[in-house]
Parts: sequence; C-alpha cells; structure tokens
Amino acid sequence: MLSPSWAAPAYFPEVHEQALRRIREELRLEPVEYPTTRRQGSPAERARDLNAALADPDIRAVMATIGGDDQITVLRHLDPGPVLADPKPFVGYSDNTNVLNWLWFHGVAGIHGGSTQVHLGPGPRVDDEQLSSLRAALFGGSVELQSVARTHDVGWKWDDPRALTDAPPDEVAEPWTWAGPPAVVTGPTWGGCLEIVHWNLAAGRWIHPAKEYAGCVLLLEGDEERASPEAVYRMLRNLGERGILEVCPALVWARPPVGDFDLRPSPDQAASARAAYREVVLRAVSEYHPGMVVVLDVDFGHTSPQWVLPYGGRVTVDGERQLVTAHFG
Repeated sequence: MLSPSWAAPAYFPEVHEQALRRIREELRLEPVEYPTTRRQGSPAERARDLNAALADPDIRAVMATIGGDDQITVLRHLDPGPVLADPKPFVGYSDNTNVLNWLWFHGVAGIHGGSTQVHLGPGPRVDDEQLSSLRAALFGGSVELQSVARTHDVGWKWDDPRALTDAPPDEVAEPWTWAGPPAVVTGPTWGGCLEIVHWNLAAGRWIHPAKEYAGCVLLLEGDEERASPEAVYRMLRNLGERGILEVCPALVWARPPVGDFDLRPSPDQAASARAAYREVVLRAVSEYHPGMVVVLDVDFGHTSPQWVLPYGGRVTVDGERQLVTAHFG
C-alpha cells in the first residue's frame, strides 16, 4: 500500500482505514503500509518505498492509495532491477499512469484503475464493477465489461461523515458509443490518463518509438481537472502526429468527468458536455486512423463505478458484438 503521488491517507485517515478493512474482508489480503503511505514524502522518498515494495518477495501486488500531480518526478529515482527479477502488478490510475507507463516501458504489465481512497474506502460498500474486476486483476480471469446504469463524478467530501456510510448522488449513465468498423481487436493495452500520457511524451523519457505500440488497444481517460474539448483534441492530435494513433487498431475512451464538488451540471448539461468530448475524440480518429475500432464512455476512468483494466495485459474490443473483455493472467 503506497502513496506514490499524493498522500491522501495522511489527511483523511478514516476513509483509508475503511479501505484497509475491506481489502482484508473482501479480497482476503493483508495490506502492508510503507512510510510515505500516510506522509507526503519527497519524490526520492516515495521512490524508495516503491522500490522496496517491488523488491520484497512477500509483496505480491502494489496498490496506490490515490493519484496526484507530480509522480513524474518520482520516476528518475526508480530501479527497474527488482521488478524485472520478480514482476508483480502495480494497481493505480490517474497520476499513477506515470508508474504504469514506466513499468510498461520495461516490459512489465500493470493494472489500470482502483484507488483505495476513491473506490475501496468511501460509501456503504465497494461497487460490484470495481470489486469483480479488481478480484480478476489480482487473482486471474476474464471480465466482460458492461455499461453501468448510473454514474457519478465525485462522491461526498472525505471530511463529511456521510463519505463512510452513504452512497453519493448519481445520475443515469448514457450507454457507450461505438464507431469504426465492426472488427474484433485483441491486443495489449497502453495509455492511461490522457494528460499524464501527454506529460510523458513532452518529457520524452520512457517512451518508445511509435512502432513499438503497434497492435495495442489504446486506453485513454480524462482527469478531474476536465481539460476543454479543444485541449483534449490537441493532445490527441499530438498522439496522431507522433504516429501512435495510426498504429493502434482500437481505442477505448473513458466516460469523462464533467462536474466536481462546486459544479453540479444538470443531466442535460452533463450529456451535452460528454457529447462535446465524443465529438473531438472522433474528429482526431477520423484524421489519423479512420479504420480504428472505437468505443466511447466506457467506465474505467475518473467516474464511478469504475471497471479495472489490464495495463500491458490483453483486452478484446469487439466492434461487431459491441463488447469489451478484459483478460487478466
């Protein structure tokens, strides 16, 4: 159990403690904390904890408590030796795309999704989608994803007592949107949080030439800061100019968050905002890879409930039957 980005458990320990109990009860696992799990460490300190967890033969999976905004500064301090000698899954999303991509670069698959502070700790219970796919991710198996019936962008604030006991307000979830040919694509996944992918491309480290991503199912999701549709298009355009969109036969785009604690859009406003994101995603695809199989608003990003997906493992995107299946080893 690590906080390689922001140490949310230091500020909201009750949610963290409830997550630990659920890991023990629902997953039958014993969580092990490291010094910076509940303390905001420096990049070098956080890397020291991550290196230690990856090197410990008794640790069989590493889970991030939450994301943040500076994990890219941790990467230079990481040692690939231990995880190459004893590969184990790293579970995280959002800013944890940095570590997932770093592992992918070194040939080690991870798990996209899951946050103890966001998905395991709050509320009266863990969402079925989160729990079933996290179990498969940790213990093996395949999961056929379903479009969720209801969704929410944020829950209760973690200092609100309701965060531990009450389900947050939600709304009807729009169904997925499919585009492109009715083809079936199975391949290893790559991508993650679009903004973090963009940062890694800008830094130019731990990024392969475009040809190395050929055949990948591209997973992309927008973060809670909600870049404008035009900014999203420009980031996708950069992926296109890099040659990455062209070599990936399928794109799975996550349902984007459109609200926060202070902005609560009406259902019509939320639908309009998500439609604007769909438009720019399909615009970029039409310009760089019109033959790509595309499914939009899949629930694996910054909205809840959330499906957990392989990162570097295999996903099948079936444009004919309109199904997405995650294959966990």
